[in-house]
Amino acid sequence: MHFGVNTWVWTSPLTTEELEKLAPHVASLGFDWIEAPLEGLGDLNYRQGAAIIRDNGLGVSCTLAMGPDRDLIHPDPAIRDSGMAYVRGAIDATAALGGTNLVGPLYSAVGRTWQMTADERARDLDLLVENLNPLAAYAGDKGVMLCLEPLNRFETSFINLASQAIEVVDRVDHPNCQILLDTFHMNIEEKSLGDAIRLVGPRLKHLHACENDRGAPGSGNVDWPGVKQSLADIGYDGPVVIESFTSKVKSISRAAAIWRPLALTQDDLARDGVVFLKGLLQ
Repeated sequence: MHFGVNTWVWTSPLTTEELEKLAPHVASLGFDWIEAPLEGLGDLNYRQGAAIIRDNGLGVSCTLAMGPDRDLIHPDPAIRDSGMAYVRGAIDATAALGGTNLVGPLYSAVGRTWQMTADERARDLDLLVENLNPLAAYAGDKGVMLCLEPLNRFETSFINLASQAIEVVDRVDHPNCQILLDTFHMNIEEKSLGDAIRLVGPRLKHLHACENDRGAPGSGNVDWPGVKQSLADIGYDGPVVIESFTSKVKSISRAAAIWRPLALTQDDLARDGVVFLKGLLQ
């Protein structure tokens, strides 16, 4: 396994200058992986970023930031087109950084919720599969794995459960379209974290290991023994990444709902979290 942290823990947006400072710091805290949010595709020089990450001995993945103008199933075709262009650009960015996994809610804007009938949901699922097909093929050509993430009910009304993510990726049926699970969201939506992980099985290519309040893993009420057992049951050996946020994050700040400090310092959150996760899973 690789143990990583998303730079949203400290900063937003991630620029080349911020990465130059954070990469050695992340390594010094005990991580061997860094996750780069792609809030704006022009925030980071990817050639320089790849060298910084490589020089610090880190693996890398990228996180999508799906906003109001980036949505693959929005009723407005212009917003859908913008979402498609953004995901293609994010695939290019991930490959340029030397990463293999591009993760996040590959369907609609974070924080967008709406009521839908069964027929409306079926229509949107068809539209999502239609749009993910060329994106998965493009990602495959670039050597990038798309990992679709279910979010909790307060951040989306569309894909909340592991079973719903499975329905999408199985219909896309491309080896480069798989699943990310996040224990924060799962702790709200799933009856059993372990059963959800086992249900996803080999489709699981990325894990966000997050506490119930987005604080340091191990400090709250997530069923970590159940997570450990289920990961062993499916033979998971991919990235395990802490995703939390600083209040500086503007792109999804309202949806992420970070209104107060979640640890004494952001370094404490990251350090305590990776010590716990290594003790749990290594």
